[in-house]
Amino acid sequence: MTFITPVVEIIYCSLQLKRPSKQFFPRMLLLNYLGKMGPKTPLKAAATFSVGWNTFACSESLEKPLNWLLFNYYLTTCLQSSINKHRHMFVKQIDMDHVMKAKSIREFDKRFTSVMFGYRTIDDYYTDASPNRRLKSVGIPVLCLNSVDDVFSPSHAIPRETAKQNPNVALVLTSYGGHIGFLEGIWPRQSTYMDRVFKQFVQAMVEHGHEL
Repeated sequence: MTFITPVVEIIYCSLQLKRPSKQFFPRMLLLNYLGKMGPKTPLKAAATFSVGWNTFACSESLEKPLNWLLFNYYLTTCLQSSINKHRHMFVKQIDMDHVMKAKSIREFDKRFTSVMFGYRTIDDYYTDASPNRRLKSVGIPVLCLNSVDDVFSPSHAIPRETAKQNPNVALVLTSYGGHIGFLEGIWPRQSTYMDRVFKQFVQAMVEHGHEL
């Protein structure tokens, strides 16, 4: 049993009531939800950008020395800071002192996230969190934009073959773009490639969604 479906359905209902949840809508959570629900989801279409397809591969990439120095350690301290403000809520269930000594996202997830959500091991949590396993079951039109130079989502872990086998999935890969970057031009000041692709996708869904 996972927390994917109830979380997404609560967010969807809050949008329907025009009282949007302030909770961030993670891309991996969205794809996992769509894969679990298939065509039964109330959503008509979806788009994701720079999603991490395989959590194990993402962690391994971010643990490379340069990536750890530039991204991993800083993001870990941000996670620690965000929960330390409310540590009194977790002390009965989790060893918060041990969590605050984590030096990587993987260590943080092992000591806090996986425990918090009731997973037996970090491997169980990472397996369940990886949307590549559920992509084949997505039942609505989904646009997935990734860059092959994204250190948060390494190229070898992008599920190209699975995407080819699902007519609902449009997997768009660029040579450059980084993680949610996709800047264009020498002095990028206008909309990005990601903005343009998203606009075209939404327009196509509005004008031709009934044909799908």
